[in-house]
This record gives sequence, C-alpha cells and structure tokens, in this order.
Amino acid sequence: MSDATTRDETIPAGSGALLRALRAIALLRESWIGMIGAALVLFWMVTAILAPVIAPFEPNATLMPFQKPGAVFPGNADVAAGTFLLGTDHIGRDIASRLIWGSRTVLVHAPFATVCAYLVGILMGLAAGYYRGWVDDLLSRLADIILSFPVLVLYVIIIAHFGASAANIVFAIIFASSPGIMRIVRGLVLDLRNRDYVAAAQTRGEPAWWIMVVEILPNARGPLIVDACLRLGYVTITIGVLGFLGLGLPPPDPDWGGMINETRSMALAFPHMVVFPCIAISSLILGFNLLADGLREISLRD
Repeated sequence: MSDATTRDETIPAGSGALLRALRAIALLRESWIGMIGAALVLFWMVTAILAPVIAPFEPNATLMPFQKPGAVFPGNADVAAGTFLLGTDHIGRDIASRLIWGSRTVLVHAPFATVCAYLVGILMGLAAGYYRGWVDDLLSRLADIILSFPVLVLYVIIIAHFGASAANIVFAIIFASSPGIMRIVRGLVLDLRNRDYVAAAQTRGEPAWWIMVVEILPNARGPLIVDACLRLGYVTITIGVLGFLGLGLPPPDPDWGGMINETRSMALAFPHMVVFPCIAISSLILGFNLLADGLREISLRD
C-alpha cells in the first residue's frame, strides 16, 4: 500500500474535505463533458438569478396571442414596445419571459427537494449501515416498500391527495427519493465502517454520530456527488411531468411542464409554444447528466 493511500485512510476525513472539493472543481476543466454540463447548468442559474433584468416582458402579462417568434409588439399604455423572441402563447403571454421566470421555479424547487431528500436518505443510510441489526432490517424493509411502488404513480397519488403546491411537490420528491438514497449510503457505509480510521475513532471513544458524520460520510462523498447531479436531472423531469399532468405549481406561475400542458393541443399549428419549453427542460437535464459524467471521469482518474 502506498504512502498516499495510507494517509488517505488514516487522516480524519473532515480535515481535508474543503481542499478536496476545491481540487475537484479545478479538475473539472480536464473533462470537456463536465465543462459542457457545468456551462448548461450555469447558463440556467444565471438566467434564473437575472430574470427580473433580462425578461423582456412580465411573465403573466396578456399581450398579443398566437404570435410567432420574432414578432414585434408595438407597445401600449401599460407595456413598452418590444420583440417576442420566442413568440407568445394562446393567451398572449411572452414565451421567452415565461421560460426565464420558469427557470427560477425549477432551480429553486429541484435543488431544495434534492437536498432535503439527501438529508433524510443519508441519515437513514448512515444508521442502517453503521448500526446494522434490527435498525438495518427496519429501515431497509421500509425503503423496499416505498421503492416497490412505481415512482410516477407515487408522485401522482401524493399530489392528488394533498393538492398541487410547491410544498407538496417537495414532500412527494423527498418521500419517493430518500429510500433510493438510503440504499446507496447504506452500501457505502457497510464498506467504510471497517476502515482503519473508523477503528481509530472508536478506540478514541468518539460518539457514533461523530464517526458517521465526520469519519465515514466525507469518504462517501464521491459517489454521492455524482448521484446528486443525476438525481437533480430526475427531479427536474419529475417537476416537468407533474406540471404537464396538471399537478405542478398552480397557474399562472410560470412552469415549464405546465406551459407544455397548456398548449399541447395547439402543437401542430403553433409548435413554438411546445418546442421551446421542451428544449429548456431537456437542456437543463442534459447539463446535470453531463456534469455527473464529468465528475465520474474525475473520480476515476483520481
């Protein structure tokens, strides 16, 4: 065993976590796939942050219905003149403005729901993998029961029962996603709990929560970061699908899936109403997936 490997297994994992994270970010430039993914995600993040500045019109303003991309709005007493870059929908709302503001919906709810699901899944996985025994059996069986249901059906049941709202969407994603995260964390903990640095911490008399959070969890970060990027893509799809099924955010809030649902019957005559929201969803999901692939490449090289 090399000195580097020995140091990696004996030094407490939390001491160099920040340096390793910064190193991973610096190494991302070595993966062109990861760079493309990061650029796509960054594009939508900047778009969401600057939405009040770059959106040409109010997202819910009724202007001129059924306008094609590039049509000019002459202006009126309330709204200044401008150009419908991506056209308008059936009730005259500017599609570009709604896509810009809709990015805020996705990039707020998707990361928040994913982080919450990870908090629940990590706690369950750490407890199941570290304590094992009846704790592992109980949590694993609970996860198996939830995972036995088709995910989309589970989402629909929860949203239909509790109602369509941002809080209920987040709750549904946490409920359906955390068991899968728990299974991943459990498998990692079962491998890491027998490492030398864990035995050293146990010998020092460190409490179980300290060993799990400070010693074990940072060493499981690689697979979890990659899975988190992929899961962000899955959650983005989920929010879009729920919006398409009419179970997303209540109108008139801009919602990419809801935009497709509202105009799907007019897709043949006015394809721009459906195509541009589809491109927005696909590009963000592609960004998360490519970013995950880039991080996986980096972890394999490291």
